Amino acid sequence: MPNKNYLSIYAKSFNWAGFFLPKKIYSKCSTLYDFCRTIDNIADDEGNLSIKKNDLSNFKNNFNNKNFKNPIIKNMWTLMDDLKISSKIVHDLFDGVESDLKEKVQLDSKKDLLVYSYRVAGTVGLMMAKILNVKNQNALKSAIDLGIAMQLTNISRDVLEDAKNNRSYIHKNFESIKENLKLADLFYKSSFSSIKEIPFRLRFSILVARRVYRQIGYNILKKKNMENFNLSKKIYVSNLSKVIQTILAIFDMIRLLLIKSEVHLRDKEHLLINEEIKLNERF
Repeated sequence: MPNKNYLSIYAKSFNWAGFFLPKKIYSKCSTLYDFCRTIDNIADDEGNLSIKKNDLSNFKNNFNNKNFKNPIIKNMWTLMDDLKISSKIVHDLFDGVESDLKEKVQLDSKKDLLVYSYRVAGTVGLMMAKILNVKNQNALKSAIDLGIAMQLTNISRDVLEDAKNNRSYIHKNFESIKENLKLADLFYKSSFSSIKEIPFRLRFSILVARRVYRQIGYNILKKKNMENFNLSKKIYVSNLSKVIQTILAIFDMIRLLLIKSEVHLRDKEHLLINEEIKLNERF
């Protein structure tokens, strides 16, 4: 394992939820996060664009060539081999990050937004589901949905920071932020019932992560207008709120026991993604 645990450093909400996982499963999640974070750090570095492109290309080549001198790559390939994670999913992730390495990034349609969100986050949700031993195909689709929901939340939260870096995923106004969070909420809802397909002792962590991350969106909406949003610092979930959401996740556990798994609710949106990426080949 790498010396740094990126999960505990960068992903406070996920690390909080990870507390409720068995150590072996948490370790696998950490391996996945270390790999994803390494890619993100290359793309988000403040260095020259051509240098970042070169660094990402080198890392991708080292991954493809299984350069196990890099422990992050070695651990990731071990995880993929053990859990039968398709390399196509990882290449989708690379494609998403590479699409950010431009002088100007602008998404012009809902389809573009969904494809991008799948690539940079739906992929992670899908790989997480593999770690959690999910087999059911609708549940795997819902894992993608949870990743997309979280990415849409990120986009809403970071709209001002992204604009400074010439990245425009949605318009920089509060109405667009609200519409984006409304779309995110559809994906959060779609993700819920299929959590029933996760082995019982692993469900609670995902329910906590889902609630805590969804709360970020609710905290954004509390700003009510762009002026208040502009004045706020980076929006996050306080430790007290995390405790409250964790308690509420107990009721989610009970509710899951009382409902049946639903059919996949976001097929229309998945059809848009499928115009670019054959999702069934990733399961």
